[in-house]
Amino acid sequence: MNTKSPSFTQQLQAAWASQGSMLCVGFDPDPKRIPASLAGKPEPIFEFCKAIADATADLVCAFKPQIAYFASQGAETQLKRLISHLKTQYPYIPVILDAKRGDIGSTAEHYAMEAFERYGADAVTVNPYMGFDSIEPYLRYSQKGVIVLCRTSNPGGSDLQFLKNSSTGEPLYLEVAKLAASKWNASGQLGLVVGATFPEEIAKVRNLVGDMPLLIPGIGAQGGDIAATVKAGSIAQKPGTGMIINSSRAILYASSGEDFAQAARKVAQTTRDALNAAAK
Repeated sequence: MNTKSPSFTQQLQAAWASQGSMLCVGFDPDPKRIPASLAGKPEPIFEFCKAIADATADLVCAFKPQIAYFASQGAETQLKRLISHLKTQYPYIPVILDAKRGDIGSTAEHYAMEAFERYGADAVTVNPYMGFDSIEPYLRYSQKGVIVLCRTSNPGGSDLQFLKNSSTGEPLYLEVAKLAASKWNASGQLGLVVGATFPEEIAKVRNLVGDMPLLIPGIGAQGGDIAATVKAGSIAQKPGTGMIINSSRAILYASSGEDFAQAARKVAQTTRDALNAAAK
């Protein structure tokens, strides 16, 4: 009997189908914005994120904790507990550790161990600036996903991502997309980060990479347009798939009161429904 667990890509395909959602809830827990009602708890960051996860789990295709928000507070144990809770209660929802690691050799091996063994994430975000040998150690975890920064949602991303290849004339972000879709992706584990603030670039990346998963931050607080994002990233004949569209702050901080989880659910549901409407 084959007891091998599903791969990250298989988890995503199943989640898109069973959840009917392309929404990803990102966990960026700022202690200054966590509701006062949790202030006296021994693990307020965990309690905050857990409550929002439990309130939104039926509305999402993925969860995405951002490691810096936990590490800066010495809350790595709370992050580990959160991911354990997510994997226990919602094993059908993939967890992406947003770490944006980018190093080589044994250091990259340890970052991979951190993401996949210490925290138990299903996928991790990485920075490709140092080339394939900064990505390869993560690929040794054959069931895990590796999501490569390509066209980021911040304005300063253009400083480097739009530099032209002297041979092809293509901007750097498209060269990254080409490598990720071909030479680097022999095992089929890769996805790409492409920001919602640049829908034209999303479309260019989609045309290059086929049905590769795209993690798309930038809607919600960052102002990315939902309809333009979904149109740009859609896969022909496969509506409602192919994209992991992240919203963090707009959902997390929908209310600062004791109703924070219910308020988060309301925003998440509105966002999920808007994404689905745009995909039709």
